[in-house]
Amino acid sequence: DKLMVAKGIANDTTVVFYGDKNNWWACYTLWLFKLFGHADCRVMNGGRAKWIAEEKPLVTDIPSLPTTNYQGSSEDTGIRAFRNDTEAQLESKKPLVDVRSPAEYAGEIIAMEGYPQEGAQRAGHIPGALSIPWSQAANPDETFKSITDLRKLYEEENGLKPSDEVIVYCRIGERSGHTWFVLKYLLGYDNVKNYDGSWTEWGSLVRAPIEK
Repeated sequence: DKLMVAKGIANDTTVVFYGDKNNWWACYTLWLFKLFGHADCRVMNGGRAKWIAEEKPLVTDIPSLPTTNYQGSSEDTGIRAFRNDTEAQLESKKPLVDVRSPAEYAGEIIAMEGYPQEGAQRAGHIPGALSIPWSQAANPDETFKSITDLRKLYEEENGLKPSDEVIVYCRIGERSGHTWFVLKYLLGYDNVKNYDGSWTEWGSLVRAPIEK
């Protein structure tokens, strides 16, 4: 609440998120805002890369907005998965989606290539999890793919259905925030959760099942 007040964001403020890398951090931040009940959140399709490609204006000044009153709501557990939720999902054989790179999924590396190989103690993936890298949902210009292409990716090629209860995960929950946004807001999945403990937690648990 203090952060929102300081940034001039009220409960009825429309907040637009954008960033780099196909908007993955923007989608994760939107998920975080929705987790605590902010109503009007949006993602700028294409992010900063498309804005720059279209030669739109850029500035370096930092805006200063009047402080507000802000009251966050209690955590929306309907969009967040914890360890026990993920264990139950595995036990019931409901869909788990690993959105990391194929090399991370295969247990060849622990974190993304080019990043410090840290966080989890073991490499691999949760047994039975589908491998659908998050970036496959984006076009080369960093916009989201069309609904037709997204349905082909998630439903025709990987067997998901809008009626499914789905849990998505990555390494720390940020890339899976992008897939969560795509499934929930672009494809209309009512029951999709982001496991933000993700591989950093699961890969460090004692006796947690792992496949490679």
